[in-house]
Amino acid sequence: MMPAPTLTTARLVLRQLREDDAAALFPVLSDPEVMIWWSSGPHTSPAETADYVKGNAADGQGYLCWAITAGDDVALGWVILIDGKPDVKEIGYILRRDRWGGGIAREAVARVIDHGFGEMGLRRIFADTDPENPGSIGLLERLGFQREGRLRGEWETHIGVRDSLIYGLLRDEWMMEKTQ
Repeated sequence: MMPAPTLTTARLVLRQLREDDAAALFPVLSDPEVMIWWSSGPHTSPAETADYVKGNAADGQGYLCWAITAGDDVALGWVILIDGKPDVKEIGYILRRDRWGGGIAREAVARVIDHGFGEMGLRRIFADTDPENPGSIGLLERLGFQREGRLRGEWETHIGVRDSLIYGLLRDEWMMEKTQ
């Protein structure tokens, strides 16, 4: 798989995640409030983040991972598209806590959705979020995702076994939403 193409919005540059983003992302991935709903707990060392980022930045691992930057090339978080069935991908995202509430995650995720349904020709994008994660649920619903189901006891995480809410968005729905 090729590296993620650079995507831009009014405020953001989304570019391929790089190994050297680890230093900027350690404060994100070590923040207990950011990581509470993540599948793994807060990172305890820069080395742990370096390994994690290296995995997400590697070529050929079955996903595209964009670093979210606001024009200065410093990674504030990322948006990832994970391979599923043909023409279907799962979307995920994480953002530094001091940038929450400013529409950055929505802007970045929407741009990746545009790319997925446009250039990549996907038919469906879905997301998997914790039922108690109001920020993520709100973001998905504002972007037009529909709640499709609840998987009980789906994830074993650092805060225990968790249910999972599945949200889905179809290309036709996204295109209709954009033209209204």
